[in-house]
Amino acid sequence: MKYQKAWIALPALNEFDYIHELIACLNRQTFRQFEFVVCVNQPDAWWEIPGKIDVCDNNVKTLEYLKSLNCDFKISVIDHATRGKGWEEGKSGVGWARKTVMDFIISKTSTDDIIISLDADTVFNENYFAEVIDQFNRNPDAVGMAVPYYHKLTDDVRANKAILRYEIYMRHYIINLFRIQNPYAFTALGSAMAVPVWAYKAIKGLTPKSSGEDFYFLQKLRKYGKLLLWNEEKVFPAARFSDRVFFGTGPAMIKGDAGDWSSYPIYEVALFDEVKKTTDSFSAIRKENMETPMTDFLLEQFNTDDLWNPLRKNFHTETQFIKACHEKVDGLRILQYLKQRQKEIGKSDDDGMKEFLFTFYPDFVVKSKIDFHNFTFQNAEISELDEIRNFLEQKENLYRKHSCQN
Repeated sequence: MKYQKAWIALPALNEFDYIHELIACLNRQTFRQFEFVVCVNQPDAWWEIPGKIDVCDNNVKTLEYLKSLNCDFKISVIDHATRGKGWEEGKSGVGWARKTVMDFIISKTSTDDIIISLDADTVFNENYFAEVIDQFNRNPDAVGMAVPYYHKLTDDVRANKAILRYEIYMRHYIINLFRIQNPYAFTALGSAMAVPVWAYKAIKGLTPKSSGEDFYFLQKLRKYGKLLLWNEEKVFPAARFSDRVFFGTGPAMIKGDAGDWSSYPIYEVALFDEVKKTTDSFSAIRKENMETPMTDFLLEQFNTDDLWNPLRKNFHTETQFIKACHEKVDGLRILQYLKQRQKEIGKSDDDGMKEFLFTFYPDFVVKSKIDFHNFTFQNAEISELDEIRNFLEQKENLYRKHSCQN
């Protein structure tokens, strides 16, 4: 099978100021065999809420703009924004919009096409689509891709500081998951995903959620098969304060700008080692129960006093059993465990960052002009945060490339 066509999937809410640049990126693509599908959306009830009328009007402007375009690629517009066509109660959010677009695509195409998921505030270079298609053609067994990303800085100092802190959190997290060789080492961004149509159908599509649908979608794909983590071309999401979703980049920046990074801590490196000690025990657990660092947490999460016997009964080979254990102790459970343990430990983000760098990257600490002994996120200069972010991106990309070669 050779992939020859891409479908570009885009949910759009309050994006009129950004979508022009996205269209420009589409027009510049060297790979031209693609169709663009966008769902402009908001709850229909917003038309009756004074504080939301501006969003509704913004969406109408986006619809009019999209309908006015004369491009050399096909554009399909799904209208869930004009009065009477918005989402019904209980059926809204970016998750519903992204699912609506992807489900529309699979109803129109064959299994040997690729769906590339984007957000309207994301830009990319002219070879982005070509590189995504090439990666899947070189890895025909891959079921999805978590694309590398990078937030460009702006003239807004507050936004720069918030996005750098958030990106450092994400890169620290994935590097440590790579370090312990965990299968859930990926970063979930709705603007940085791709999936073959056949794989989307195989996992029965994207589960709609008001936020975090990208994380659950990639986790679902990872449990099904091989997830690509490297692409020669990255995406550049916007660094902006946004409350369109409940959690993710925009809300993280808003909370962080107010001084609250509690939802995005720099986890103590020893906690990742506790996760590894647990997952390394799966082979032995197949024969007999044993205590692991995560045992009490897992018993509570699954509300059971028997974690492993059901898996022993259903998965008879060691390979099957270990795979089932990893599906049970998945990315969500690992993240929940880290958050719970971090609260128990109470180590500051400043100390966590310094411990990580001093332990694993002492050469960087020595060569850098940053005074890490007195480093704090609160007092750090933008240039210092950017230096840390760029260093972590380099290390993360080495891990990503290596994973693609395995």
